[in-house]
Amino acid sequence: MQDNLPDYDDPPSKSQLKRDMDALQGIGAELVELNARQLETVELPEALRDAVIAAQGMKKNEARRRQLQYIGKLMRQVDPAPIRARLDAFLSVSAEHTAQLHHIERWRDRLIAEPLAVSEFIATYPEADSQQLRTLIRNIADERSRNKPPKHYRALFQMIRGLVEARHAASGSTADDEAAPI
Repeated sequence: MQDNLPDYDDPPSKSQLKRDMDALQGIGAELVELNARQLETVELPEALRDAVIAAQGMKKNEARRRQLQYIGKLMRQVDPAPIRARLDAFLSVSAEHTAQLHHIERWRDRLIAEPLAVSEFIATYPEADSQQLRTLIRNIADERSRNKPPKHYRALFQMIRGLVEARHAASGSTADDEAAPI
């Protein structure tokens, strides 16, 4: 026999409410870790923005903990989805940038260690100045033998970086797509 009572969803448990509040406080903690330029791009109510900026200046652990709890309380009054999406976008850009830097470093290390890598690099990046590339590699060996500062080592990185970023901007591909041959 069925009851004639309407079907109600059970209210969230106390544990679930606590998990939700902890998640909001976690988003607030991520906001505190942003730099000023990134924080400007996130749409936040004025009170929340002020609380985040105040927390960024706090060094004492207990004061910072209380401020993070206050930020979590303020987060309950806003929709966290757009904030979470913006934070995820920052992480995505950061991960892509890191992958691109690793790609550049792998090329630099290969060019220094493997003599045949120069022709492969020039085949991959035909716009590269092969004479300048070979000169930098030769100067790096000289720097290392004389225990000099890595001036040419850095210059090689900058040269490769310029080529990779130009290719990336022109094609819109990720560093992972370019990293496949290495």
